[in-house]
Parts: sequence; C-alpha cells; structure tokens
Amino acid sequence: MAGDWFPAWSSSVEQCLDHFEVDVRRGLSESSVTKRRKQYGWNELEKEPGKPMWKLVLEQFEDMLVKILLVAAFISFVLAYVDGHSGEESGIGAYVEPLVILFILILNAIVGVWQESNAERALEALKEMQSEHAKVFRDGVYISDLPARELVPGDIVELRVGDKVPADMRIVKLKTSTVRVEQSSLTGESMSVVKTNHPVKEDIELQGKECMVFAGTTIVNGSFLSVVVTIGMNTEIGKIQSQIQEASLEEADTPLKKKLDEFGELLTKVIGVICLLVWVINYKYFLSWEMKNGWPCNFKFSFEKCTYYFKIAVALAVAAIPEGLPAVITTCLALGTRKMAAKNAIVRKLPSVETLGCTTVICSDKTGTLTTNQMSVTELVLNGPAAGVTRDFHVEGTTYSFLDGKIDGVTVGKLDKNMQSFAEIASLCNDAGIAYNGSAFKATGMPTEAALKVVVEKMGVPDAAAQTAINRQRSGEGSIQGGDVPLGCNNWWNEKEPRMAILEFDRTRKSMSCLVKANGLNRLLVKGAVENILERCTHVQLLDGSVVNMTEGARDALLAKLNGLSAKALRCLGLAYKDDLQDLSDYDGETHPGHAKLLDTSSYDKVESNLIFVGMAGLRDPPREEVRGAIEDCSEAGIRVMVITGDNKNTAEAICREIGIFREGEDIRDKSFTGREFMELPAERRKRILGGTGGRVFSRAEPKHKQDIVRILKEAGEVVAMTGDGVNDAPALKLADIGVAMGIAGTEVAKEAADMVLADDNFSTIVAAVGEGRSIYNNMKAFIRYMISSNIGEVASIFMTAALGMPEGLVPVQLLWVNLVTDGPPATALGFNPPDLDIMQKPPRKSDDVLINAWVFFRYMVIGLYVGCATVGSFALWYTHSSFLGINLAGDGHTLVSFSQLRHWGECSTWKDFKVAPFTAGNQTLSFDDNPCDYFTTGKVKATTLSLSVLVAIEMFNSLNALSEDGSLLSMPPWVNPWLLLAMAVSFSLHFLILYIPFLATIFGIVPLSVNEWLLVLVVSLPVILIDEGLKFVGRRMNQRERQARKLKSA
Repeated sequence: MAGDWFPAWSSSVEQCLDHFEVDVRRGLSESSVTKRRKQYGWNELEKEPGKPMWKLVLEQFEDMLVKILLVAAFISFVLAYVDGHSGEESGIGAYVEPLVILFILILNAIVGVWQESNAERALEALKEMQSEHAKVFRDGVYISDLPARELVPGDIVELRVGDKVPADMRIVKLKTSTVRVEQSSLTGESMSVVKTNHPVKEDIELQGKECMVFAGTTIVNGSFLSVVVTIGMNTEIGKIQSQIQEASLEEADTPLKKKLDEFGELLTKVIGVICLLVWVINYKYFLSWEMKNGWPCNFKFSFEKCTYYFKIAVALAVAAIPEGLPAVITTCLALGTRKMAAKNAIVRKLPSVETLGCTTVICSDKTGTLTTNQMSVTELVLNGPAAGVTRDFHVEGTTYSFLDGKIDGVTVGKLDKNMQSFAEIASLCNDAGIAYNGSAFKATGMPTEAALKVVVEKMGVPDAAAQTAINRQRSGEGSIQGGDVPLGCNNWWNEKEPRMAILEFDRTRKSMSCLVKANGLNRLLVKGAVENILERCTHVQLLDGSVVNMTEGARDALLAKLNGLSAKALRCLGLAYKDDLQDLSDYDGETHPGHAKLLDTSSYDKVESNLIFVGMAGLRDPPREEVRGAIEDCSEAGIRVMVITGDNKNTAEAICREIGIFREGEDIRDKSFTGREFMELPAERRKRILGGTGGRVFSRAEPKHKQDIVRILKEAGEVVAMTGDGVNDAPALKLADIGVAMGIAGTEVAKEAADMVLADDNFSTIVAAVGEGRSIYNNMKAFIRYMISSNIGEVASIFMTAALGMPEGLVPVQLLWVNLVTDGPPATALGFNPPDLDIMQKPPRKSDDVLINAWVFFRYMVIGLYVGCATVGSFALWYTHSSFLGINLAGDGHTLVSFSQLRHWGECSTWKDFKVAPFTAGNQTLSFDDNPCDYFTTGKVKATTLSLSVLVAIEMFNSLNALSEDGSLLSMPPWVNPWLLLAMAVSFSLHFLILYIPFLATIFGIVPLSVNEWLLVLVVSLPVILIDEGLKFVGRRMNQRERQARKLKSA
C-alpha cells in the first residue's frame, strides 16, 4: 500500500481498490489482514487512562484557601499538642480546632473526587456508537458477523438498510438503485443523504463526500459494497474523540472560581501582613533587650508569650478565612439545579449554574435545537379550476404527530377530487411510518415520506363512515401508545388500492413511483423533484378531477410557485399519476410479461412519462414555535445568538430570518459564511466578524470549525454557551464555557460532553436558565459579601484585641463555629432571595466583573470596624463597667478593673494588693484566691461569652443588610425571604445550644448569660442595621448620579 493518507473520495473505485491492494470479489487474505493489523491496530477508539485516585485527591488541595486552612490546621495541632504537654489544656477539647479544620478539608476532598470521577463519560458514549459486527468478504468467503474491531483498511464490507457503519468506508458498488445514509448526528444535515460510488473533488467539506460512509452513521435505504478506508482513531468519529480530549485540556475555571481564587491569593497576603503586624505591635511582651553604648544587648525571650501571640496569629487566619463558603456555595448551586430542573434544564456540573448568569454569546446548532429535527409539510399547492390556476394551503404543526395542527381551509374528510389524488399519491408512494416512544413521535424510514403520511392523516378520507371510525379510534382511551402509531387514513388508502410494484428512486430521474390497483385498474403514482416531474407531465388534474392539457403558461405558473416555495428554503416534492400504462395496465406480479421492464431501471424514465400533474408539497425542518420569542429575549438581555450548523447555507439563512436572528431584507454578506469560507479568512478579519452586534450564521460547518469559532469567541473575552445534539457538536460543547445538549433528540455523546441538558429540547429553556443563573449569581454575591463582611469583622476584633494588648477575646474554635455553623444557615437562605423583576433586561455582567468593588469594600470595612469595636467593647465593658445604658452588668459579683489594667494584664503579677472576688458564671462559682492573675485567663469566660454572642447577633442582623446590595429594608423588608428569618432562628438556636448544654459550653469555653447580659448583646448589635442603612442611602445616591451621567453622555 502507498502512503498513509489517501483521498479515497476523490479517487475512482479502481484507484481505491488498487491503493488498498484488494479484489472486490475475494476481499483480503488472512496474511494481509495480519500485516495490516500490525500497521494500523484495532478498529476501536482509544481509551484515555483515567487519573489515579491519589492524583485526584491531591488536586483537591491545590486551592489557595485550602492551603491556608491546611497550614492553620497543622499549627493548631502543634499548639494543642504543646498545650497538652504543658498542662494548660488536655483531652479532646485541645484538639477540637485542628480536627474541625481537617474534617472540612476531608469533606471537600471527598466531594471534589466524586465530581471528578463522574465527570468524563462522553468518550465512553462515543464508543457505544460504534458498530459491534460487520459483514465482510475475506479469502472469497462471506463472514456475516465479524467483530467490527477486527476490520482493517482494505476490507470489503457489505452494508444494508438498518446497519450501523463500522468504519469510514468508500462505496465501491451499489446493489440497489438508491442508498441513503442518516448522518445528521455527525454532520448536522437535517435529512438523510443520498450516496453514490462516483468520486468528488478532493477539496470538499465532509458533507460533500457523497461516495463515503462514516463510522457511527446508519443506512436508511439500499445496500452496497464498500472498502474500509480508515479505522479507529483515524475515522471522523475518532477525530471527534481527539477533539473532545483537546477541549477537555482547555477547560477553564468558571468566572466565580477565578474570583474566589483571586480572593484567596489576596487573603493570603492580607493574613500575612496582619499576623506580622500583630507580632510587631506586641513584640515587647515576648522580646526585650537593654541598650549599652547605643547597641542592644541582654536579650530576653519569653517562649510562653511568643506562643500566645502565635495563637492570636492563628486565630486571625481562622477569622479571615470564610471556612463555610465552599459548603454554602455548593448548597446554593445545588438548590439552583433543582430550580432549573423544574424548568426542564438539567445541570450536570454545578459551577455551570453560575456561569450561565454571565453568558454573552449563545452558539446554537440549527437542526434539532432551533428546529424540531422533524420534517413537516408546511405548504400545499394544488390545482384550481383551470390549468395554471393554483390553490395554496398552509399546514400547521411542526412534529410527526397528526394531532399537531390542521390544514388551513380544509375540513377533515371533505376533499375535492384533486385533494383526493394528492392524498392517494402521498400515502401510497411512501414506505415510511410513525412511531411513538412514550414522549415524542418519531419517523421510521425517510423523514420526508413520514411528513407526507402525517399530512394525509390531517386531510382525512373521502368516506364518511371510515372517517367516523378513524375519529373514534383516535379519541379512544390510550389510542397512542409506545411503538408504531396507527395511521387510519393511510391504512384506508392501502386497503383501497394495494401496491403491485415499486420503481425505486434514483439520482438521474429524481423520482420514485409505485404501481397500484385502483378500482380494478392499474395506476402509476409518482413523486419526486418538482422540476423533473413537470418536465414529464403532459396534463394537469383540475379541482373537480377533470384532466386538461399542460400548457406552457400553466407550466410557467407552476414553476413560479416552485421558486416562491424554494425562496423560503422549503424542499419541494411534486406529485403526479398516470392511468394509461400500456403493457403494465394489467400487471399482476412477477409472472407478468411486463415484469422485465420493472427490473430494468433504465426503462423507468419511459414508464414515468406522459404524467398528469396533481400538486406539490413544500417541506422543511421547521423552527420551534417558541424560538423567535426566546431570540427576542436574548436580544433584550444583551446576549448575541450565533447559529453554527452543518446544513446548507440557504436553508440556514432562511431559518435565521424566520426566527429573528436576521431582519427581513438585512444585508448579511458579512454575517453568513460556510465554515470553510470563514476559516480561510485572515485571523484579524475573523475576530472582527465575530465581534460587533447582532447574530451570525455559519453553515456547512464541520466539528473543527465549531470548535475554532468557540475558541475565538472565548479568546475575545466572551462567555460562550454552545447548544447542540449531534456527535459533531460534542467537541464544541466540551470547549464552551457552558455546553448545552438536547435531552430528547440529543445523542449520548453530546449529553455526556455537555454541562447542561435540556429535558424538553426547547431553546427557550436556555433563556429561562440564563435568567435563573443570573438570579443565582446575584444571590451568591449577596451571601459571599455577607460572609466576607462577617470575616472582616472577626479580623478587626482580633486585631484590635492584640493592638490594645487585651486578653484574647475569641479563640479559633469559637470563630470556626461562627464561620461554619452560625453563619451557614443565613448565607444559604440568602440563596432564596427573589430575583429582580428586570433581571433579563440588564446586559450580561462581564466575566471580569469584580465581586467586591471599592465602595462595597469600604462599606464592609466600616461594618467590620463596628463589629470589632462591638465585640472588643463588650469584652472590655464587662471588666471595666458595672452598667451600660442603664443595664446592670455587676449582678454576678465580678471584680471591676480599669481599662489600663485590662490592657496591661500581663503585668498583673507586679500589681500590689491585687485581689479578685469570686463570681458566678452559669452554675459554677469561679474563685481566684490562689492566683488572682487567672482572672484574665480562665476568668475571662463570661467576657468571652459576651463577645461571642455579640458577634453572632451582629452577623444575624447583618444578614438582613445582605437582602439587597443597595435597597433599604424599608423597600425590601425581611419577610420577602422567609427562609432568611427561619435561618436566623436556626442560627440563634444553635448558639443557645452551645451556651446552655454544659458539655458543649465546656468545649467552646463559654457560659450561659443572664437576661441583662442578653440585653447588652442586643443593644450593642442592633446599630449595625442603622449604620448599613446609612451607607446604602449614600450608595443609592452615588448610583443615581452615575445613571444621570450616563444618560447625559449618551444624549
């Protein structure tokens, strides 16, 4: 054999057989098969080795926030171990903090590994498309069930109706006059394709290779011999697998993930700076020296104090990290998927819920996505009272269901003679059927023929009794069940006029016909391309059934009608009949002398001559009814729609005009290209074409073209959603930011490559999902800001404590509890905020849109500063004041100290006559007779409890502030989201739980509070609402000024 690459489609049959060194009558020898298998391998798709489990686990710890938590857990464990051995703290309580952090990390890793291991099944679905067996000639012997994986280039394979093609093959010999292949899942063509054994030009797109059949496609008509050209990964389906793998490598993080990663990196730097500041401010407590001759000497270092401030640094890290954020985000996205599932959008990958919200371009396949992928008759042209006078009828419905719509101007069963002839030919000159799979009607056989059968059912039959029986059958309980659908009207014609013979379709005469016995006489019924039928018609059947001569004027009028239908991108079929059959007029079967004429295909032209023209039908794969409205919604929402299809250019452009992507009469010279035309343009021109406003259409697009277009859009900063249903869409679905597959018509390959599956195959569902995605993102932004603002408050609290030199008010395990448990329910409930009414009237947010802008950051710094003041202040109030705003705080009998003493508590051992009275804390009495200085360590339990309770209460009230970014609670009161009120109740209940259950109170180092102490908590916490209301008012005024400035600028 010559070189590896060989353009079999542009070579003659003889050249192909010579190249592969094979005799079509004998096939390959066993020795040749063995040699070729060594060279080309097996006919199967490669299986990519999966990631080992250890690698999947390690990948879950690459996130910056996770790394910070790991370091915090390690340091906490070391400190707990040191404390345990020094006698300060022992038992499980010392290890609560590192154990909780590790539990979070392990849970996060388990979820991540589970998602990863379930993500990649698209390649397995591709393998399922491959044929399992093939009928092969080898050594002159016919092998009927050779495993398809054993095929090698050069094998001679026979394929028949219903067979799945096992490899890419060149047709060498037709065994029937017509061969049709269903390859829409691979090429995107809306109809099955007629194949020949004639070569085509070398430089031609995939759809134009009419002498080739491709692996994974299906034979719907005819039989033939072919030679295997390529196998395995070198087939077109193999190339798609390679493209899916490439697209997988190019998968980028979602916009939210990028923002959170950036936040994590910023957080690392902030934590480092704050921890360093804490040490710098407090260095004098653990490091001192004397100055002699201007030089420091006699350094003194306190390991105990150094460790104490190291603990504060760890507490800062724990306070700064929103540990509960990953869990809340996952919960919110999961709730979002449930909402979307209720709207028929099934989300396979959680992050895609958020990404949908910033979609700027939807690249849609045409066939099966914007259209129904079900051929339907939309226009009928029948003859009128005179030759050349026609009647037009519009046919409603876009599916294979005969219950879907009616024929305008036609009463069921009330048919004139011309209509009866049309129904007779459409029904009998037809081999298709309709099946119902429980959810949708499907064509069995040729889609165009199935569409004709449907229109016959909509016309009814000219027999009142029969029509009544058919109506009764249709209205019966469960009349349409799974399997073949009973077609009463078509069955009536079949029983009335049995078929005697079929003259198969061929590409030369572009028609097919059948011989039927009507009222004891034979009649030839013909259907085919209108131009070809008209050429062979000498007469016209009029409305009343009478037959008159076909005049040139009548022919021109009919051709004008044809041109009008073709301009709407309709595929037109002409119908005619013939009564004068001469030697076939009494044909009754294979024993008849005229049977020889039916076996000779070259005589078909003569048989189908002198025809009587009946009418024509305009068919198409119609757009879905709801698509135009969805396109308008996209336009209003600032989302551009581009159509990328494998279908021909005229059809694609006509559909785009009809659904509103292009306006009627719009110049689309720079908006409509074939895939090949577009990719041959210079790179800069391609970018300009894809930029700008409005829609675009790319026809005759191959899988690689779709991928390249998506890639260029992504490089330009667009967030791309790609829709599709075929195998040819899978690489682009994988590469897009959001891959959307059709659930009913979609192939398994497309579904597995996609991020989202439409259960109803409805394009408008995507638009609804985008709206839901925007709402979810807004809600996520609300709870992320809420959690981050809460963390800023915690950091401020710890930093102020350290800066003032006061005893540690909040310990890491308490901060963990607040971040994970107390803040979790309100943050999750914020995910239930109702969407803004104008959410789909706003332009899509940019993918680089900041999560927290300068003004919002300032707001939360102010709030954070107040949280710090409130928590540290309540701690200090308990130690230094007996009352606050009339609230008695001295009821427990504790000793008051000055604020200066509190700040210098480390020097307590040097204070003369310092004594502390015993006081009650819950059910216990604390005494400090042995060491009064313990009053600032173990004795701070009540002050710590006050500080923690103030923090919890402030964060609950702050969650009300997060209901709206700028809206006042007066305009958006708390009860607009009852889930938030319930979540606040749950969080307060959890806080009461750890306060009033002794075992938990011991672990968290807190005690129950009195009524007066709870009054203090509320008085200190409530102002956070008033402060943020004031800041929101300023924000609304700023936004108002910005809007006015934009209006003035655009005026």
